[in-house]
Amino acid sequence: MSKSELLLPAGSLIKLKTAIMYGADAVYAGTPDMSLRTQSQFSLEDIREGIEFVHQKGKKIYLTLNLFIHNKEAEKLPQFVATLRDLRPDGVLVADPGVFDYLREHAPELNRFVSTQANVCSTAAVQFWQKMGAKLCVLGREVSFEETKQIRKDCPNILLETFIHGAMCMSYSGRCLISNFLADRSANKGKCAHCCRWHYTLNLKLKDGTLKQIEINEHNKDLFEFFLKEDFRPEEYYEIQEDEHGGYLLNSKDMCMMPRLDQILDLNLDSLKVEGRNKTEYYAGTVARAYRQAIDDYFNSPQNWSPDKYMKELYTLQNRGYCLGFFDGHLTNLSQNYAYTRTLGEYLFSGSIVRWDGDDAIFEVRNFIQSGETIEFLIPGSLDVYPLRLTEFEDATSGEITAKVSAGQNKQIRIRSTSWNKPISEIKNLLPQFVIARKFSPLEGTSKELYSQKIEEFKKLCES
Repeated sequence: MSKSELLLPAGSLIKLKTAIMYGADAVYAGTPDMSLRTQSQFSLEDIREGIEFVHQKGKKIYLTLNLFIHNKEAEKLPQFVATLRDLRPDGVLVADPGVFDYLREHAPELNRFVSTQANVCSTAAVQFWQKMGAKLCVLGREVSFEETKQIRKDCPNILLETFIHGAMCMSYSGRCLISNFLADRSANKGKCAHCCRWHYTLNLKLKDGTLKQIEINEHNKDLFEFFLKEDFRPEEYYEIQEDEHGGYLLNSKDMCMMPRLDQILDLNLDSLKVEGRNKTEYYAGTVARAYRQAIDDYFNSPQNWSPDKYMKELYTLQNRGYCLGFFDGHLTNLSQNYAYTRTLGEYLFSGSIVRWDGDDAIFEVRNFIQSGETIEFLIPGSLDVYPLRLTEFEDATSGEITAKVSAGQNKQIRIRSTSWNKPISEIKNLLPQFVIARKFSPLEGTSKELYSQKIEEFKKLCES
């Protein structure tokens, strides 16, 4: 059985390099004018540098051309494709059949991958794209484990890719129209406003035509429960949960397949994909190293493999609570987060070493740090950390010394060689450029209760 490729998102050049350093076998990226990712931070020069960097490391990079084109965009296609031919990525992700056919005719040397936007959910769909000349198909998030197993059996001669971690769409893999309707921002152009994450309040229309919001407070919140009933299911009632903060009726938890990773690896799929090009390099590095270690450990000793220590790492990330997506073929009530939309976690991204200046580390600050706090550097190639307690902060430009430091405007501090408790040569080898660091920031009150509840719900879901 071959080892599945670990594929990480790269929303910028730094995120690309971070993902590779922390164990990704491949990354996927795109520029705003060539993909669905209007938030992409890549320039053409960055893409070129990224491809060179990835190939020097013996890894792969895939570029996206997965928009659904209108005629005005089709006019730009020749220029886009010419750019792709010049860049020579390891694959191009496509969703639109017209774009796919154009690539087949005008750039036959490029590997054509079918994007998740094409919603490939069956053997028939995979076989269709294979006949069209696709090298790889990304299976839709809606495909269950049993369906994936059958597709792999039916389609042994095409590369298959599946999602294992990241945000879930409450609609059908990005084809949601709510953003278009409410915010005039098309999800199919990469501009989704994430209306499913907004909170909604319950209102009633009175006989005189006026609308009134139902005020839910500590005095009446236990007096009523609200349910939806659908005409063709007269005996089924769907609860609407709302408190004094509102309700989150459409808000999905984040996908996390770590507890089922051993079963997924046994399918012998070619690529395991992590979602999140708009996330930070801390997200890319943390997820990459957790899954990298988990995959390697499973292949080294499958009989002794357990997801627990890797889940401990994934819980350090800010998240909406985890779910298993469509692994079992259907979503349960534990797959939605009705209580809140914000992400929670007990660790914060504190910054990264952007370069070494001689024997001094130049550290870019990404969160508030005060004297006496300890930050943890995530060591690439393991799940170990290197703790460092900071008592003062030297501005990397001015040399000013302060007792605390805040993020903003690329704020950088200088960590002197004398700050470490190991030889500096060993430290520089252990903590190379772009290594990331976090700090513990315990949750309190309601946030702590909610976060603990989500962890217990996920454990319950995984045990069922």
